[in-house]
Parts: sequence; C-alpha cells; structure tokens
Amino acid sequence: MATSCLVCWSEVSAAEAKTHNVFLITTDGLRWQEVFTGAEEALLAKEQGGVKDVEGLKRQFWRPTPEERRQALLPFLWSQVAAKGQIYGNQAKGSFSQIVNDKRFSYPGYSEFLTGLVDPRIDSNNKIPNPNTNVFEWLNTRPGFRGKVTAVVNWDVIPWILNAGRSQLPVWSGFSLPAEAARSLKVASELEELVQNTTPIWSGVIMDSITFQAALTHVKQAQPRAFYVAFAETDEWAHDGRYDCYLYAAHHVDRFIRQLWETVQSMPTYRDTTSFIITTDHGRGSGPQDWRHHSAKIAGAENTWIAVLGPDTPPLGERTNCVRVTQSQVAATVAALLGEDYQAAFPRVAAPIAEATKPVVK
Repeated sequence: MATSCLVCWSEVSAAEAKTHNVFLITTDGLRWQEVFTGAEEALLAKEQGGVKDVEGLKRQFWRPTPEERRQALLPFLWSQVAAKGQIYGNQAKGSFSQIVNDKRFSYPGYSEFLTGLVDPRIDSNNKIPNPNTNVFEWLNTRPGFRGKVTAVVNWDVIPWILNAGRSQLPVWSGFSLPAEAARSLKVASELEELVQNTTPIWSGVIMDSITFQAALTHVKQAQPRAFYVAFAETDEWAHDGRYDCYLYAAHHVDRFIRQLWETVQSMPTYRDTTSFIITTDHGRGSGPQDWRHHSAKIAGAENTWIAVLGPDTPPLGERTNCVRVTQSQVAATVAALLGEDYQAAFPRVAAPIAEATKPVVK
C-alpha cells in the first residue's frame, strides 16, 4: 500500500468551493466484495447462498468479469459516482477503507462514522443515547444550518445513535423515537399507514422502499442542507442467508441513490451544489458461512468502502494504491464539504478525507 496519494486538489481555494448541501447515505453491512467485484459465483447457489432461483439470479447479476458484474449490480454507483467522483476500498487494487472500532457490528460502526471517533463504552446495539456529539447535531448549531439538518432512517436504534433526545434533530424511522426527542420528522400520512399495514420481516427494521419514499418526499418538501439517509435490508438479508435478496436489496439501494441524485439535480436549490457520501457501517466475512456474519470474531468484517460524488470532489474514480481511509473520517468529511471544521470543534475526531474535499476555511 502506498503511503500517499498526492493530488493538486489541495491547492484549490476555498472561494471556488461549490458544495452547499451534503447527503450521507448508508446501506447496512454491504460488503466491499460485491461493491467492487459484483455477485460472488460460489454464493449464487441454493446451499451456500439460500438462492431460490439460481438461474434467474445469474441472468440478472452474473457476468464474465468483475467490472461487468459490479456494473450489473450497482449501475449508478459505477457509471456515475465512481466515474465522476471517488470510491475507496478495493483491496485487490491496494485501496483500503476500514472501520477503526474492534466490535465490527452496527451501533459502534454508525457511531464511528457519525461522530468521527471510537468510544469503547459503545459495546452493544442497545437503545442507549450516544454520549458523543455527532456531526449532524453539531452542524445544526452552525450558522445557516439550524433547522436544515434532518435524517430519515429505517433501523429503530439510529435515533439513539444520533441522540435525538439531546440533539433535537428531526428524525423519522417509522418507529417510536426517544422520549426526549423534539419531534418526529413529518412524512406523508400514507407512508405512516403503509408502515403500520406492512407485515414486518425483522424486528426494528422497515423496508428500504418505504424509507426511500420518505426520504424522497422530505427532500422535495423540506430541502435540508445536511441530510442522513440509512438503508438496512442488505444486512438483514445477509444474516438470513439469502444471497439473492441481499443482491436485490443492494441493487435497489443503487436505484434509490440514483433517483435521489436525479431529483436534487432537477431542483434549483440543489443542482450542482450537492455532494453525496455513500458508505456502510461494517463489512462481513467471506466463504460459504461467514459472508452472513460480522463481529469481532469474523475476519474481514472490518473492511468497508466509501464513495463521494459532488462538485468539490475531483473525479479520480476508483482509487488504487492509495493511503488507507477509515470510517471515522466520514463525519469530518461531511462537515468539510460544507466548509465547516468539525475536527477543530472536536480535536479527537479523525480528519476528513482530504482528497475528496475542498479546503476547510480556517
């Protein structure tokens, strides 16, 4: 692995920066292997992958080369985000994106990328208010951001990770919020009814399609400047051992991101002034069994990926032989794209990904 990836982007003046809005979008537990190489052949099977229609799944997602497979699985990520922005984490090409925490499960992972640091006190997925200030909470105190920072998520624990009680961030999850939370972000009554009328598959997680509709409606109506959207089906289907549904869920998230991007590009408030950061909270293991799992005991579950697209991110594409990036850098990267110095406010947090951001105004 190279020790540096020097580019001239650091010489760009802050006055030339164009980003006015940032969307952070995550899909829980999506492996770097599928992101960079597409469907894994050994898992396109009934025994190892729990696949119901093997031939149908192969027709949709199997291709001769890794580049063709990843394009079939995540067409927007590869035709637009990676082509016009940057993507980190293809270990086969010497690019490493990893979590710093050693737990390798969700609450510690979400907390890491939302707060920029690792807190050893966070050692479960229980609904415990996060003691650390997250970047969205902090942005909501900054001039020009108050009331324009929101979140639409579909795992019922995330409002506690965001500490909606203390932060008073408007959040919608389809579930009850912490008692101290100021209010739930408003969505269409039809969506609330849909949540209530949909038979749950998993406890604490609603379907990504509902989350997407809530997020899309909110963007059109409220036009937030800093917006967090969290999808979760990729993790749930993997735990269930359903590789077919896992691939379909990833494919759908890619479509949702495309629709969000096309929507913001169609709106004067957002057009050419919006950056997207796309990532996950942890990786997974490898092989016929461990692809389903992630924990401190699962080798490889620390490996992730990060993609950035926007007017202030140079189009360096798929990074190779690049310095290692970490999930803890996401929080400061969100702020830096908006011209804010999160690390100055909280010196313990990780620095932003310099090559994907504009210079921070000191």
